[in-house]
Amino acid sequence: MNFDNSVFRRIYFTDHIFINISQTLISTWIIGAILIALAIVVRIKIKNFKPVPETKFQNIVELTVEMFDNHVTSIMTKKYSYFGNWFFGLFLFFLVANIIGITGLRPPTADLAVTYAMGFVTVVLMQVIGIKHRKWRHFTDFFKPFPLFMPLNIISDFSRSISLGIRLFGNMMGGLIIMGLVYYLLPWFVTIGPPAVLSMYFDIFVGALHAFIFVTLSMYFMMMKAPMDE
Repeated sequence: MNFDNSVFRRIYFTDHIFINISQTLISTWIIGAILIALAIVVRIKIKNFKPVPETKFQNIVELTVEMFDNHVTSIMTKKYSYFGNWFFGLFLFFLVANIIGITGLRPPTADLAVTYAMGFVTVVLMQVIGIKHRKWRHFTDFFKPFPLFMPLNIISDFSRSISLGIRLFGNMMGGLIIMGLVYYLLPWFVTIGPPAVLSMYFDIFVGALHAFIFVTLSMYFMMMKAPMDE
């Protein structure tokens, strides 16, 4: 794991306007490149897919998509399952972002700016699904049960981005801190075996689990805004 999120390079546009190229940003670019390459490979392979799978690759792809599609449908129903494309991409990003720590790169999910931004996207989608399917009733709900509650209802909606972001950030940053203490306290000749096992636990198991939790909670939050009686 890379515990350092220092600025790798600073690009200036003017004396006061610049962009910091941090370790998190570099990791995010690498993850983006990995996912784009994976999407291209799958897209090329799909052309050769058969009605009855004949290769392990086709079996894995179809099983993964089917399982995730069933999970989305079980929560959001078929009516809103079109959001599954977004959530599948989000899950893959978080999955790769969480487990990339085993390569020595810093997980982007250990940066609150990344996790909060994704949580905020969920809040925006909550408003989108509410406006699209409930029209003006979406806005009148903010005044229930009394108009006095309107500020609290708005805060409640947007605070979900904070809870989603902090939950994922806290778990990934906690793993970084624990691994940092392990490497600091153990003598150098012991840092090859046991820390590797701990790293696999925090990066792979915990990372995959919390990527799944983030996506699942996001779907539940969105369904709170979706009409179920139509």
